[in-house]
Amino acid sequence: MDVPDRLAPWIGPIFEAVPLDVAMPELVAPTPNPLLTSLVEACGHLPPSLTAGLWLYADDLERSHAICQADPSPTGSMWHAILHRREGDFWNSKYWLRQAGAHPAFVGWQEYDAARLVDQVQSGWDPGTLLNVQREEWRRLFEWCLRTEARP
Repeated sequence: MDVPDRLAPWIGPIFEAVPLDVAMPELVAPTPNPLLTSLVEACGHLPPSLTAGLWLYADDLERSHAICQADPSPTGSMWHAILHRREGDFWNSKYWLRQAGAHPAFVGWQEYDAARLVDQVQSGWDPGTLLNVQREEWRRLFEWCLRTEARP
């Protein structure tokens, strides 16, 4: 992941502690990762979209929710949809997907369908595959936030 140099001292240790390919190991009802929560707490003042994403990465849905709920933008709504899916609140996840609309972070990802992902998680379809999709979804949205909302 290409983290801007000015943010690397704060964000870098999070990805070093738990690389993306093993992060967010549960599709639904995760338990916050204490190591990651302490690292996210140490991040200082980041744009809300990045902080919301980092709390999701740490599996701390409650803290991510506090940020997403206050952000009516498509990006805030997309993070909100993801966290409700991860809570197992599938109807609410779809509501926030409708609020987010077609988010530019996912342009070009042909096989991605956020509403279908909610249905697949709810049905318990192939958890290993869905975890990979969840991580790719997170990566694309977080990188989009880095490019567009963390400019100097």
